[in-house]
Amino acid sequence: MSNNLEQDVSQWSDETLAIRYGYHPTQEGEHGEAIILTSSFVYDSAAQAAARFSGAEPGNIYSRFTHPTVAAFERRLAALEGAEMAVATSSGMAAIMTACLGLLNAGDHVVCSRSVFGATQVFFANHLSRFGIQTTFVDLTNNQAWQDAIQPTTRLFFLETPSNPLMEIGDIAGLCAIAHAVDALVMVDNCLMTPMLQKPLALGADIVTHSATKFIDGQGRALGGAVLGSKALMAPVYGFLRTTGASMSPFNAWIFLKGLETLSLRMKAHSEQALAIAQWLEAHPAVESVFYPGLASHPQAELIAKQQTSGGAVLSFRVAGGRSEAWKVIDAVQIFSRSANLGDVKSIITHPATTTHGRVSEADRLAAGITENLIRLSIGLESLDDLKTDLARGLGNE
Repeated sequence: MSNNLEQDVSQWSDETLAIRYGYHPTQEGEHGEAIILTSSFVYDSAAQAAARFSGAEPGNIYSRFTHPTVAAFERRLAALEGAEMAVATSSGMAAIMTACLGLLNAGDHVVCSRSVFGATQVFFANHLSRFGIQTTFVDLTNNQAWQDAIQPTTRLFFLETPSNPLMEIGDIAGLCAIAHAVDALVMVDNCLMTPMLQKPLALGADIVTHSATKFIDGQGRALGGAVLGSKALMAPVYGFLRTTGASMSPFNAWIFLKGLETLSLRMKAHSEQALAIAQWLEAHPAVESVFYPGLASHPQAELIAKQQTSGGAVLSFRVAGGRSEAWKVIDAVQIFSRSANLGDVKSIITHPATTTHGRVSEADRLAAGITENLIRLSIGLESLDDLKTDLARGLGNE
């Protein structure tokens, strides 16, 4: 952003916000965002220190919870999501934990999609329960199941949409109407879409979480996360972070600021490549089914058109056979990275049943549709023809 901090940015596009918004240059007048590496800050006087700690004067106190580079990332991401406030965290799972433990109390009840990232399911089922917060898991796409799961103590709906790895779509506006009727909050993990392709807050959601590790970084360099929403809701989330310290590092915040600058271009390119791969796989005789929210064959195409601008970079498919056939495809690739991450310019291939969802029970995996012959792809920015050739090594030629 320029030195004129009074600029009217209300008409700026996402592309401009992602590059220009939220950074206040230091007195040195640098053009690129500064990485300020310090654990603490000094004060002009004892009175100023007291004012900072009491909240009477704004400013930096200690890097666990106030830091200028982290704050710049928070402001920029909040602007893109249409949120009043963002709280940056050390990872995507730290974002979910910080949001839940900042907002929920013992005795509260959560309704969560069954189709969530494996670590998210384990967190809700095995860890929140230790603190007296119970979770009911339901079918993401069945609004009536969410309605039926409500208890007098229900305080939160949590969902990923699209889901990981089967690309199911949650009806954000519809679920918000159900939750808000009983004064429950709706939290949406927007990791796979990013604010460039989907804006859950504009659809009625109360809170958005991100794993900045994924597309916001875009090059697999750093861990980070964020929680976003109104100032009123973020106040206890920030308070929890301030005390417990699941904080984003300044260096990682700087990486994410750089990642945001190219996010719009990357998500468009990722989506175009992923759609082409999905269509190619759909026609391949060795493939049983393909799950991608950009395909015309997706059963929720009408809902997708209402809440997403494109399909994103992630897709999954079932190869004919079982685990051995899936592993054959994975072991045959020479370009795709065999990794459990996603959201990188490098394409990635994953076997969810034995990696990302390996800690989930077999019964729960099958209930979520995560079979042994399921393969997840995160499509990067390499040559499309090269990616098809690479997958064909294990699938066989058409």
